[in-house]
Amino acid sequence: MTDVTSAQRGGPSRDAAAGMVRTVLSRPDLWWSALGALRRLATPGWWRSRPFLPFPDPRLWAFRMVTAYGNADAEPEAADLIAYLEWCRSTAGRCRAGGSGKFSVPRPSRRKAARSG
Repeated sequence: MTDVTSAQRGGPSRDAAAGMVRTVLSRPDLWWSALGALRRLATPGWWRSRPFLPFPDPRLWAFRMVTAYGNADAEPEAADLIAYLEWCRSTAGRCRAGGSGKFSVPRPSRRKAARSG
């Protein structure tokens, strides 16, 4: 049997994925953040091909694991997942404030800018 890396497979192993699901299910306050993260990580058009699940794009998953752990085959730890989802939740308002869906730096209001000048 040939070993397939998580980067080639397109995401974490089944055991790791089940662990991540259990971790998220234990934190109802992070469910919406988890759904948003899943949406951002999912391969575009995932609903058009079997198994009709939003698995992450293999290249994006490998990049995320290399930048987080230094290895494309790394599996996310529960504490890291929780920290990431809490960060997503804390920055969600800033992302929406820009209107583009991308992270943006809040602009000073005109009133404040006029006073400080």
